[in-house]
Amino acid sequence: MTTIMISRTVPFFAYPHVFMSREAEILSAIRDVGHRGAFILQEDLARFEDNLARFLGAKHALGVGNATDGLHFALRASGISPGDEVILSSHTMIATAAAVHFAGAKPMPVECGSDHLIDPAAAGAAVTSRTRAIMPTQLNGRTCDMDRIQGIARDRGLLIIEDAAQALGSQFKGRCAGTFGLASAISFYPAKVLGCLGDGGAVITNDDTIHERIYQMRDHGRSTNGEIVSWGLNSRLDNLQAALLDFQLRKYSDVVRRRRSLAALYTQRLKDVAEVVLPPPPDSDPDHFDIYQNYEIEAERRDELKQYLKGQGVGTLIQWGGQAVHQLKVLGFTQHLPHTDWLFTRLLMLPMNMSLSDDDVHYVCDNVRAFYGYSQ
Repeated sequence: MTTIMISRTVPFFAYPHVFMSREAEILSAIRDVGHRGAFILQEDLARFEDNLARFLGAKHALGVGNATDGLHFALRASGISPGDEVILSSHTMIATAAAVHFAGAKPMPVECGSDHLIDPAAAGAAVTSRTRAIMPTQLNGRTCDMDRIQGIARDRGLLIIEDAAQALGSQFKGRCAGTFGLASAISFYPAKVLGCLGDGGAVITNDDTIHERIYQMRDHGRSTNGEIVSWGLNSRLDNLQAALLDFQLRKYSDVVRRRRSLAALYTQRLKDVAEVVLPPPPDSDPDHFDIYQNYEIEAERRDELKQYLKGQGVGTLIQWGGQAVHQLKVLGFTQHLPHTDWLFTRLLMLPMNMSLSDDDVHYVCDNVRAFYGYSQ
């Protein structure tokens, strides 16, 4: 192991950059919304919903308070109820399983594959007479093999509800994540590729009935004509956040292009390091268009590498606090998933965000190479 003199600090995510990189535009939007007093369910939200649906090639997009609420609403609107089972990848945020739980159903975590996404074979094997839906997580900005997932759903009569929280703009065979199932949810948490200044999310659907049900759920049971026609909750995307997201969406393709460039640089610098397994590089698979929400590697001696990088000023992160969903025994999970258990001893996320310079990535890679004894 070679120690490199610390020449810079590379945080895992620079939260102030979310505001400072667009400060003038953000303050302009705040003044505009504030002067109009347009705070809840106003034209800014409607415009963003229209633009988001158009971007994804979907019929409907509905802004909600966060993606967890969005998944919960999507499940309830699709008819998921007590006694049902919903299959999901164990490599996902607990929010995915929580949405199932609070819809009254039972989350059934299964193994993830070599791509860190849900293993279709494991999903198929987990189907029982009580299974009602599959909820694939489009993780790290990559879309699952939806041909296989759709095949299982079609053959077994199951619904698909997508957790596309990390995958806005990611594609499989030219189709955007979030548009394969009956409904999906997307997150606008500040660290997302399209992030707001707080919590926010959206539900995507091509189904008019699902759209109307979720429209009611997010706003106290009010229908599109303003009348209360059902029991509902309060989970509306703040109009100011919608305004901020809408102007960012206009430049979203530039952001994705930059992240793919950073991913290509990581590949170039680390592809010969035998001790790490990298995400697929951009354009390596014609079926997949990845947006690199995260850059999640597998690493030998993962914990030692993480500590070494910390000492060199490089921030890293192990997703979900290092626990897969099935490992949360306190919540009642009993599944035995040996591949995911093994994988979770190796997973580590390197910095991937818009505050990174090429030199930052070179510094990260120099230190990874030094840790494993490779030349610069």
